[in-house]
Amino acid sequence: MGAPTHSSRQFRFAALGIILLTVVIRLPSLLHPQPIDSEAMYSVVANQIVDGGRPYIDAVERKPPLLFWTYAAVFRIAGKFNWKALHVVALVWTLCAMAGLCAIGNELFDSNTGLIAALFYTVFQPWWTWKNLSFDGEMLMNLPIIWAWTIAFRRSASPVRPELFPAGALLGAAFLLKQPAAIAAVPLGIYLLLPSYRVSRNLTLTNSIIQATMLTLGFFVTLGSVAIILWKQGILHDAFYWTIADHDVPHVFLHKGIVNTLTFVAACLPLVIGVILACRDKDEIWTGKTAERRALLGLLAVSAIGAAAGARFYPHYYVQLIPPLVLLAAPYYAQLWLRRMQPPNWLLRPRVTYAWLALTVIAFSIKHWTGLAPRRVPSETGRYLFTHSVPEDRIFVWGQTPEIYLDAHRRPACRYITTFPLTGYVFGGPIPGFDTRSRILPGAWTILEQDFATHPPTYIVDVHPDPKSAYYPVKNFPILAKLLADRYQPVAQTAEGVIYRMR
Repeated sequence: MGAPTHSSRQFRFAALGIILLTVVIRLPSLLHPQPIDSEAMYSVVANQIVDGGRPYIDAVERKPPLLFWTYAAVFRIAGKFNWKALHVVALVWTLCAMAGLCAIGNELFDSNTGLIAALFYTVFQPWWTWKNLSFDGEMLMNLPIIWAWTIAFRRSASPVRPELFPAGALLGAAFLLKQPAAIAAVPLGIYLLLPSYRVSRNLTLTNSIIQATMLTLGFFVTLGSVAIILWKQGILHDAFYWTIADHDVPHVFLHKGIVNTLTFVAACLPLVIGVILACRDKDEIWTGKTAERRALLGLLAVSAIGAAAGARFYPHYYVQLIPPLVLLAAPYYAQLWLRRMQPPNWLLRPRVTYAWLALTVIAFSIKHWTGLAPRRVPSETGRYLFTHSVPEDRIFVWGQTPEIYLDAHRRPACRYITTFPLTGYVFGGPIPGFDTRSRILPGAWTILEQDFATHPPTYIVDVHPDPKSAYYPVKNFPILAKLLADRYQPVAQTAEGVIYRMR
C-alpha cells in the first residue's frame, strides 16, 4: 500500500494493484450465490418488470424507478436470478466510482492524491457489515454524484460551461436511484456561485449564474423526462406516492443512531482523522482551492443530513458519506506518504497508516465472509415452494421477507411484496407499545383482495406463525385470517414459518 510515484509506469502498476484489491475486497459478494440484503426487494420488482409488469403497480417498493430499471436491465441481459452477474455489475460500478474519485484527486492535486482517493473508497465503502457489499441505493447513487462533481471541478475555458448540463443530469439520475442523492446538488450549485470560485476562474457573477442555471436545467430536464415516461406507463401518481409522499418519520431510533454512528467513526477513523487534519492545515494543503474545499465540506454536511433524514440509521445509509470523506482526506495522506510533511504523532507515520489500512481490509473481509457464509443456501420455504409448485403458480408472503419469492422462483400474487402497507410496519425496527395498525395504508386490503382475484395465490406463507411472538399475527387481520380458514390448509412448517396451500 505504499504511495505511488509520478512515473506513468508505476502509476499504472499502482492502479492495477488497487483494482485487484477491489476484486479481493468484493470477492465474498462475487462468490455469493444469493441476493445480499436489500438486493432481494429490488430484484422482485425488477423481475416483475422483466415479466412485463410495472413498478409501484405490480410490485410496491419505495425506491425511485431508475433503481428498478437498472436491476431489470441486468436481469434482461444476464437472466433472472443471476446473482453473480448482479454482483459483477456491482464490482464494475464500484470501479467506475473509484475512477471518478481518482479524476477529482488528479484534477485538484495530482495523480497520487487521485489514487489514494480511489484506494480509500474501495477500502471503506463496504465498511464493517456484509450488508454494505450489496448493490443498494447508496452504492448506485454514489457513482453519478461522483461524476457530476468530477465534471464540475474540471478546469474549463468556457465561461458558460455547457458540460454542467450533463453534470446536472447525472445528479438527477442519482436522485432517481435513491432519494437522498438530490441533496448533493445543493453544495455543488452553491460552489458555482462562490466568490472564491469566480476569482479562481476569472468569472463574473453573470457567468456563475449561467453555470448554475446549466446545472439546474440538467437536473430538472432529467426528472421531467422520467416523469413523462412514468406518465405514459400510467404510474406517475403511484411513483410519486411511494417514492416521496409515503416517507415519514414516525420514530427516531436514537439508540441505533448513536451506536451505528460511533461504529462508523471507529471503522473509518483514518478518514475522519484525515479530514480533521486536512481542514486544520488547509492553508498548506488547499491553497488556491478554497472553493473546492468548501464545496466538499458542504457535500459532507448534506450527506450527513441525508444519512440521518430517515431517523433509522441503517449502516448502508452511511455509505453516502464515503465520497466526501475520501476526497477531503486523500490530499493529507498524499502529503504524508510522500514525506512532504511530518506526521503530527506516531499514529500517522506512513508505516503505521499502511498497517492500519491493511488491518482494516482484513477485519472487514472477516466480517464479510463470516456474515455471508450462513446465507449461501436458499430458504427452506423457498426450496419447498420451488419443488411443490409450477412456474405459473403465484405465492403470497405475509411478512417482510421478499427473498422467498426469489428462492421459490415464483411471482407474487399481490403487489405488496413486503406487507408494510397492510400492517403499518415501521422501517427501522419494532417500537415497543406502538400499534402500527393505525398506519395501515387506506384501501390496501381492498387492493390485496383485488390482486388475489386477478391471480389467486396457490400458496400463502405466514412468516409470523406464533401469535405469542409475532408482531403481526394473522388473527389480528380478519380478511387474511378468514381467507386462510376458508380456502387454504397448512401443508408444511419450515424454518421461516407455515406454508398454506389452496384447497
